[in-house]
Amino acid sequence: MNILETPSERFENLPDYPFAPNFLEVAPGMNMHYVVEGPMDGEVVLLLHGEPSWSFLYRKMIPGFVEAGYRVYAPDLIGFGKSSKPAEMTDYTYQTHVDWVRSFLEKLGLTGINLFCQDWGGLIGLRLAAEDGDRFARIVAANTGMPTGDQEMPKAFLQWQKFSQTVPELPVGTILQNATVRELSSEEIAAYEAPFPDASYQAGAKIFPSLVPTKPDDPASEANRAAWKKLREWDKPFLTLFSDSDPVTKGGEGVMKKLIPGTTGQDHHIIEAGGHFLQEDKGEEIAERMIAFLQST
Repeated sequence: MNILETPSERFENLPDYPFAPNFLEVAPGMNMHYVVEGPMDGEVVLLLHGEPSWSFLYRKMIPGFVEAGYRVYAPDLIGFGKSSKPAEMTDYTYQTHVDWVRSFLEKLGLTGINLFCQDWGGLIGLRLAAEDGDRFARIVAANTGMPTGDQEMPKAFLQWQKFSQTVPELPVGTILQNATVRELSSEEIAAYEAPFPDASYQAGAKIFPSLVPTKPDDPASEANRAAWKKLREWDKPFLTLFSDSDPVTKGGEGVMKKLIPGTTGQDHHIIEAGGHFLQEDKGEEIAERMIAFLQST
């Protein structure tokens, strides 16, 4: 397997991202970068990003958790951010992403995890929580889901899936801006483009949308059905914080509130003026609402 590493100089002078880099080998030759901030004895908060972002997406949320006394971990998925990037699209599957993050959690010995997951962070994080429930304490889901291929996917997602598989190079900065309500600065756009010096580094980002189960016989469908069976019994605190301006996941919180027992009685909220990447639009507000949720349960 040919594994690429983005040159470190690509990440110099990132705006509002003063965090020291940390790396963990989650598979042979495969290094996962992560941010870790906050007191050693703090309750664990795990922030999982999606496509095609990286831990830079959480720069507005991390300080709030640290100030409240939490120990925050924000990894970059393999193929993204400062993490290793296998060069072939066939190197990536839904299952390998789950396995890589599971390895990350196990090698760091993380328990009592309070998960915040958005986009693919949910497809991976919800699977892990269902399969290893004892490791997780609470879940906050935002603009995400865990499709099985048994339901019709939103037209906006199918369009995005087709685009991602046909465009020669993903215009990462444009993608982030189009899925964010506020206007990103040129420095912020450059930060999202930094992990990908050229198209050869984008195999993981390009293949990701096609790994979402959209048909009942998808390779990941059965594992996701089994995970949903577990989530239908999940009685630990579960909060939804979806946004009002995301055509892909809008309404997804209703499914979770209907099927997951732990959502009962929680202070669910629709984040106003938030796009798909609601962490960019309302990061500080989201952190405040999650902290209130953690402290009240």
